[in-house]
Amino acid sequence: MAFDQATRNRLQRFVNDARKTLEEEFTRQLQLDYGLDPKSGIVTPIENLRHLNDEQRETARILRDTLDHYCAGGNATALEGLDRIVREQAFTVLNRLAALRMAEARGLLIESVGNGYQAKGFQLYARLIGTGLGETGEAYAVYLQSVFDELALDLPGLFGRFAPQGRLFPREPVLLQILNLINHGEIEPLWAEDETIGWIYQYFNSKEERKAMRDASQAPRNSRELAVRNQFFTPRYVVEFLVDNTLGRLWFNWTGGHTALRDRCQYLLVKPDEKPEPLKRLRDPRTIKLLDPACGSMHFGLYAFDLFLEIYREAWEWEKANGPGSLDNETGGSSDLKPLLQTYADQAAYMHDVPRLIIERNIYGVDIDSRAAQIASLALWLRAQRAWHEDGVKAKDRPQIGSGHVVAAVAPPAEVELRKRFMNELDPLDAELFEKTLFLLKGLPELGVLLQVEKELPALIRKVFGDHGRLFKAEDTAQWQKAETRLREALTDYARAARSTYQGRLFAHDALQGLRMIDHCREVFDVVVMNPPFGALAANTKDELIKSYPASKNDLLAIFVERSLELMRKGGRLGAITSRTCFFLKSFKLWREDVVLGLAKPEVLVDLGLGVMDDALVEAAAYALEKT
Repeated sequence: MAFDQATRNRLQRFVNDARKTLEEEFTRQLQLDYGLDPKSGIVTPIENLRHLNDEQRETARILRDTLDHYCAGGNATALEGLDRIVREQAFTVLNRLAALRMAEARGLLIESVGNGYQAKGFQLYARLIGTGLGETGEAYAVYLQSVFDELALDLPGLFGRFAPQGRLFPREPVLLQILNLINHGEIEPLWAEDETIGWIYQYFNSKEERKAMRDASQAPRNSRELAVRNQFFTPRYVVEFLVDNTLGRLWFNWTGGHTALRDRCQYLLVKPDEKPEPLKRLRDPRTIKLLDPACGSMHFGLYAFDLFLEIYREAWEWEKANGPGSLDNETGGSSDLKPLLQTYADQAAYMHDVPRLIIERNIYGVDIDSRAAQIASLALWLRAQRAWHEDGVKAKDRPQIGSGHVVAAVAPPAEVELRKRFMNELDPLDAELFEKTLFLLKGLPELGVLLQVEKELPALIRKVFGDHGRLFKAEDTAQWQKAETRLREALTDYARAARSTYQGRLFAHDALQGLRMIDHCREVFDVVVMNPPFGALAANTKDELIKSYPASKNDLLAIFVERSLELMRKGGRLGAITSRTCFFLKSFKLWREDVVLGLAKPEVLVDLGLGVMDDALVEAAAYALEKT
C-alpha cells in the first residue's frame, strides 16, 4: 500500500488519538497513584502514600529515581522531568502494542493484539491458566507482559520489564480504547507495511508542537527541540535513490557490474556501456559498514538490509568460485575473520545467519532522540524476522540478535555522588579516564556524531596513561580498547549489583551509551546515508560547532555532510537529502569549495523541489558524493 496523503492522514489521526489517551492516563496515574504531579511538578514524599501496595510502592520509588536521574546536574526541572516521563511512557506503550500488531501481520507472532481479548494467543493462554490470574482484563495484561518479556531478549530497550520508559501500563478501560484504535479497519492494512512504525514516530510529535517551538525561537533551544523540529520522514523513492547510488553503486563497482543489483536497484544510475574494473579480491560483506547519523526510524537501514541480503548471497558464490581467501576482510579492518567457506558448513547455514550478520556488522545508526533509537532497533529486528520467515525458518531456529549498532546520543550521567562511588571501585587510572571521558561527552545530546570525541581521545589517553611526547600510535588505540573493556565490565557489574539503586542502573546505562557512541566515532564507514537536520545551530552548541566546522558553520546540513565525510574511508559514498539552497547560496560557497569539491566528488544530484518531506517547507535535493 502506498503511503499517500489520505493514508498518512488516517495513521496520523490514530497516533494523535492514542497519544492523547495514553498521556491523559499516565498523568492521572502519576497524580492519583504515585504522588507525582506533571501539572505542578510537586513530588509527594513516598512515605505519605499509604494507599500503595508493595508492587505499587516499588514503582513509585523507581519513578522517583528516574525523575532524579533526568533532573541531575540541573539538566531539567521537576516539571520538565515529569513531562518527559509521561511522554516516554505513552510512546513506549504505543510502540510495544504497534510492534506486536506488526509482528502478527508478518506471521511472526500468534495473534495477541489483533481482536483484543478475542486474540487467538490470549484465548489459548486463558484456557491454560484458567481463573488463576483473576478477571479477563488482569489476565490479558499479564499475557501481554509475558509476550513483552519474550521479545525483550532481542529488544531490551523497547520491551525490557525494567526499562525506565516502560514502567507504567494503562488501566483496563484505557487499554481497551487503545486496542480499538489499533484494530480499526481504516488502518488495518498498514500493519503489514515496513514504513508504518516510522510514520508513527513521525506523527507522535504534532505539527502544532513543531510550530510552537519555531515560533518561540529561531534556533533549537535544547536536544528535544532539535530532534522534534527536524523530524521529517524520507519518502521511500528517495531512500532507494540514495542507497542504490551509494551502497548499491559500491558493490556494482567492486564486482565489475556483475551483480543482480544492476537490475534490483531501479534508481542506480549506470551508463549503458559502463564496465567497471572488478576488484581482484571482492570485499567481505561482513566488513562493509553503513551509517545513518540521524537515523530516526531507520528507513535507510531497512532498504539497505534488502541490498545486503543480495550482497551476502553473491559474496558466497564469489568465494565458492574463487576459493577461500578471495574475499578481502583487511580493508574493513577485520582481518581475524575466517573465510566464509571455512566458517559455515554450507550455503544454507550461511544464509540462515545473514540477517543477524547484517544487524550486528553492517548497519549503524545514531539519533539524539532515544525514542528514535527504540524505533530503529525495532524496525531492523522486524526486518530480520521477516527475512527468516520468508525463508521458512521457524522462530525457535532463528539466531538471537545482539544489541546491534543503533545508539542514542544521550547526556552523560550527571550524578556526582554516583560517579564518585563508581570511581572508588576502579583502578585510579581507569577512574581518571572515566571522569575525563564523561567530560568529553557533555555536548552529546545536541551534537550526536558531530561531537568529534575521537580527535580528543589520543591526547586524553596519553594524559592519563603517560608518555606525553609520543605521537598517537596503534598502542594508544590498544590502550583505549583495553581500558574501555574494563570500564564496560565495571559499569555492567555496577548496574547488576544488589547494592545499586535504580538510579545507579540508569547512571550506568547512560555511561555505557556514551562508550558506544565513542566506538561509533572511531569507526571508518564505507557508506553514509542520511536526512540530516538543517537550519540554525542550537544556541548552546553554536560556538563549538563554528570552531570545529569553519567551512560548514552556517547550517546544520552542511556540518553533517562534512562530518560524515570525515568518518568515511577513501572511495566511500555519501548519500543525503537536504535543502537544495546549499548548492547555490553565497553563504555556502566555502562549504562547496572545501567540502563538496575539496573532500569529495559529486556523482549524482536530483533537484526534487518542494513538498518532498511531508510538511517541511523546504525545496529539497538528493545527491551522492564519493570521498576523494
